[in-house]
Amino acid sequence: MEEKEKVILVGCQLPQDDDEKFMHSMKELASLAKTAQAELLVSTTQKRPKFHPATYIGKGKLEELTMLTEELEPDVIVFNNELTPSQIRNLSAVLDARVIDRTQLILDIFAQRAKSREGKLQVELAQLQYTMPRLMGQGLSLSRLGGGIGTRGPGETKLETDRRHIRSRVDEIKKQLAVVVEHRKRYRERRKDNKVFQVSLIGYTNAGKSTLFNRLTEADTFEENLLFATLDPTTRKMPLPSGYTVLLTDTVGFIQDLPTSLIAAFRSTLEEAGEADVILHVVDAADPNYVGHEKTVKQLLSELEINHIPIITLYNKKDELHQNFIPFPKSDFLMTSAFEENDLLHIKEAIETKMKEEMDRYQVEIPPSEGKLLTLLKTETLLTKMEFLEDKFVYDCAGYIFAHSSLNVQLKRFLVEEGENKNV
Repeated sequence: MEEKEKVILVGCQLPQDDDEKFMHSMKELASLAKTAQAELLVSTTQKRPKFHPATYIGKGKLEELTMLTEELEPDVIVFNNELTPSQIRNLSAVLDARVIDRTQLILDIFAQRAKSREGKLQVELAQLQYTMPRLMGQGLSLSRLGGGIGTRGPGETKLETDRRHIRSRVDEIKKQLAVVVEHRKRYRERRKDNKVFQVSLIGYTNAGKSTLFNRLTEADTFEENLLFATLDPTTRKMPLPSGYTVLLTDTVGFIQDLPTSLIAAFRSTLEEAGEADVILHVVDAADPNYVGHEKTVKQLLSELEINHIPIITLYNKKDELHQNFIPFPKSDFLMTSAFEENDLLHIKEAIETKMKEEMDRYQVEIPPSEGKLLTLLKTETLLTKMEFLEDKFVYDCAGYIFAHSSLNVQLKRFLVEEGENKNV
């Protein structure tokens, strides 16, 4: 097994950061480091009125960090905020370890998690665009630092560090991505043309989305108690209690202070959420910072202009509920556990309720000879009643149907006139 890289974490608290938010941010940085397969040596923090323009932390703190580095011999030092190219250069000159920032760490994790061709291309593009200005004036290529966190590209590849090659590689990736994105767009349009009802799972990273996804669809996706376990959007069929089948998509986890460049880089997975008819927002109700997580996701949905889609909030891990838990005001929510069958049923019923708001009611009387049509009612409408009437020798069926459904034409001749049968 590959030896874990040893890391020191460094954070700087500004006046606008309250203690709780800052400590959560540092805790999250430690989780990110763990996800990147690092061994955490120590965390060190400092309060400052603003980041030092040259070295991020102050002179005294930098001297302390230099001594810590000599004593503990870390492979990597991770800074909790985005560093400027000059800050990276200045810190690298005095610290005998690889210097990276929070964004580079997240990118490194994304690179290891990417499974699809598009995911790999997008993460490499984001890495190269972020790395390029940070190579300027370093004199030596990053290759002098060997492999490891911050230098890894998607899969087993090593990130390109020669500026001359980076530009041509960026152009090449953009061309390849244009083809892949067009293909995804056509696929999504085809799904829309087929009028398939689409549901997206979104939420803060590690909230339990992939577990719920697997349980709701009985699929086998990558599921692990790590940040960013899901990177590429995964779509599977999900049968509802009525028999109607919808498509459920699992998306990449959101994170506090996710850099704008990363949102752009992983547009595809967020576009999936934007195409949904209903969004399931999964919140880890056991996390002490669940309120911050929920606000982060709502804010990002607003920035991505997809906050108009109906949302059902799933407060997950209800058996480990945080002691001060209070649901978000005015939200349509359910308390859930991915391991309770009843909760999975309630989620599906809540989706059906949302669907009914977009559908028209119908009541029909269909003879047994129309076996194919009776089967289609179960799979292409929300069937709420099917009862055989012996006196009429017909099936009395009621339910909900989309206005665009081709079945409407076939059902017309079997419709029950209003008032003819009140027993719906």
